[in-house]
Amino acid sequence: MAEEQDQSRVKEINISQEMRTSFMDYAMSVIVSRALPDVRDGLKPVHRRILFAMNELGITADKAYKKSARIVGEVIGKYHPHGDSAVYETMVRMAQDFSYRNMLVDGHGNFGSVDGDAAAAMRYTEARMSKISMELVRDINKDTIDYQDNYDGSESEPIVLPARFPNLLVNGTSGIAVGMATNIPPHHLGEVIEGVLALSRDPEITVMELMEHIPGPDFPTGAEIMGISGIRRAYETGKGSITIRAKAEIDEHNNKPRIIVNELPYQVNKARLIEKIAELVRDKKIDGITDLRDESDRNGMRIVIELRRDANANVLLNNLYKQTALQSSFGINMLALVDGQPKVLSLKETLYHYLEHQKVVIRRRTEFELKKAAARAHILEGLRIALDHLDEVISLIRGSQTTEIARNGLIDRFELSHDQAQAILDMRLQRLTGLERDKIEGEYKELMARIEELEGILADGEKVLEIIREELIDIRDRYADDRRTVISLGEDMFEDEDLIPRQNVVITLSHSGYIKRLPVSTYRSQKRGGRGVQGMGTHDEDFVRHLFVTNSHDHLLFFTNKGKVYRIKGYEVPEQKRTSKGIPIINLLQIEQGEYISAIIPISEFTDSHSLFFMTKQGLAKRTELSAFAKIRRGGLFAINLREGDELHGVRLTNGEQEIITGTKKGMSIRFHEKQVRQMGRTATGVKGITLQEDDEVVGMDIIESDQAVLIVTENGFGKRTPIDEYREQSRGGKGIKTCNITDKNGDVISLKMVHPDHDLMVITTNGVIIRMHVDEISQTGRNTQGVRLIRVGEEEYVSTVARVNIDEEDLEDDELLEGEEESVEATDEAIPTEDSEEDETDTDSEE
Repeated sequence: MAEEQDQSRVKEINISQEMRTSFMDYAMSVIVSRALPDVRDGLKPVHRRILFAMNELGITADKAYKKSARIVGEVIGKYHPHGDSAVYETMVRMAQDFSYRNMLVDGHGNFGSVDGDAAAAMRYTEARMSKISMELVRDINKDTIDYQDNYDGSESEPIVLPARFPNLLVNGTSGIAVGMATNIPPHHLGEVIEGVLALSRDPEITVMELMEHIPGPDFPTGAEIMGISGIRRAYETGKGSITIRAKAEIDEHNNKPRIIVNELPYQVNKARLIEKIAELVRDKKIDGITDLRDESDRNGMRIVIELRRDANANVLLNNLYKQTALQSSFGINMLALVDGQPKVLSLKETLYHYLEHQKVVIRRRTEFELKKAAARAHILEGLRIALDHLDEVISLIRGSQTTEIARNGLIDRFELSHDQAQAILDMRLQRLTGLERDKIEGEYKELMARIEELEGILADGEKVLEIIREELIDIRDRYADDRRTVISLGEDMFEDEDLIPRQNVVITLSHSGYIKRLPVSTYRSQKRGGRGVQGMGTHDEDFVRHLFVTNSHDHLLFFTNKGKVYRIKGYEVPEQKRTSKGIPIINLLQIEQGEYISAIIPISEFTDSHSLFFMTKQGLAKRTELSAFAKIRRGGLFAINLREGDELHGVRLTNGEQEIITGTKKGMSIRFHEKQVRQMGRTATGVKGITLQEDDEVVGMDIIESDQAVLIVTENGFGKRTPIDEYREQSRGGKGIKTCNITDKNGDVISLKMVHPDHDLMVITTNGVIIRMHVDEISQTGRNTQGVRLIRVGEEEYVSTVARVNIDEEDLEDDELLEGEEESVEATDEAIPTEDSEEDETDTDSEE
């Protein structure tokens, strides 16, 4: 019999289905009742219960602090059936100014630190609600929200708080549920409220328009957000990643550089960060740090990193950004509960659900106040009737044996309600005076006006919105402070190139296509006529063809003789020794067989305000907007459409208001304004710039500056300077005028350049010999002269390349710079900072 009873209690189930059902029940319990916040008040259940319990206990911002243990006991005893440590740790975090943008708990005592120090035990600390947290529970007693039973049914707790400010975005939240997680960053109170106001005025507003009011997160620890692309992605889709960088400054102390860190990325442990830096120094992964100390105090954070005298502070700081938590990522996942269901929300959706919640709160508060006002008006109406029939009322009451008889008599005689009759019976004799009667009349009129106003609010949704706006503006004005986190708009992504120091470099390219990069200080200045210094180790018939001075971070546009253009960064050219031959250019650029570099132009950024001026060996000129070269494929682009047998000789960067001078191998030159060459597309051929004689070709093209002279260098090492005034302006396309007297002694012209007395000149021969001299040492003569010797060349040796260098006179104390000394150098065609622009359409027309 017992066995039959036991069998009757056994129920067969599918274990797979049971596991699935049980796990889903558990998962939903964690999601809804523990890990995820409600989109309306931005609180998880434990946060909501702490604030509600404190409010019920009267531990408000205007009252004295109470022991944290008392608050925790109230929460776990009535509302939160979990461990006391979970509740206390949550309350501690709500009281930390480095965790919450606007703290919801006002803590008194040790509540932890940014170094990761734990808070004191709850028996030692005290707490109360902060002033702004009072706005979360304001009007909670006006039937604005719904309640539910607590875990044992003995108490009631709110399902959601009225939340008079958008706490979900203001303080953010993080939590890991089952199969999902949320990570919402904190924001600036004033900006978020501005976003809600904008949405209330324009329901069709876009996320980008909302970002004009809410540009991005605002972390309590400040720091700097790098770029807005991650912010925009998170605001539009609910998911994104942003890079946060510590705020650091570089200064000098006792003639030594040092880095001072004043703000750290959100949730970075300062003590662990310092340990990490010390570990990197100990393991020699970072070199140059001599001392590291924490000077933080009650006035703010201050980490001091002292460096060696010869250390590059910018490079070292960038290495710290890369290898430590001085730069960290914050993955945004805007997941919250909407109507009890988890949902990933965009910025607009988050604000929309908050605004809808506030509409409900205002309507329910208005209905509560209307009901209360109507009930009071009902009583006053009864009192007015009693005062109008005072003698009869008194007589009826005096003639009644009991209170109930008197009440029923009043109800029957004057058609009053039970409440009205009871109010008349409860009325004190002093209310019978004339003054008190006037007060009743005045109160009744005010109530009727208030009832009309409340009914008007309920009947008009725009009035509800206006009340929400007014109250939000009031909160903004009382609690909003200054933004702490800076958003850098110019850097959407941190790149490894920031680890490379910005310095001026010399780039050399040989005739056979070997390229290398050298520090500009490698070459020392020498007297005119010297033998020079070996600058490149050449072999066979190779010789240096191009030498250029630029910045390591500039874009280098390589224009080839076939009219194509390639682009790399200066630091991408390998740095090698002075006597090495370099690496083949084909390792860096995808140039074709028979193609070589005709010009190299350094560019910082691309814009329509500047142009590139082209000149071919056959004398054709072309001008194209710089922005047409903003996007260059790895395989290069065609920069000019060349005729058969022609090659691209040179390219210069112009601003639209400059004059061009061109020189030929046989000593002719022409000067004309660049506007004589109209703007053309990238693939256009160009127009005639100079008419050449037989066996002549263009060897130089430059931009004219008023305080400069024309420098002519011939293949046998002769050169001269001639005032630009001796070259009159002509129309493009002519034969030009004589610029140099060509003889067997000096040879054909190899270069024409505009120079200033402050320039230095670098002359390179076909054997790779380089000499550097001051331009003011070169004689200034007329156009029809052969010049003076600049460099002695050997047999079968010729000058191949000439480059000019701008020098900083502050660094030039002596006539000769020793090898290895630093010097400020700018390229001849210096990079002009400009703004990015899109590539324009090309012009395929050509003109003769």
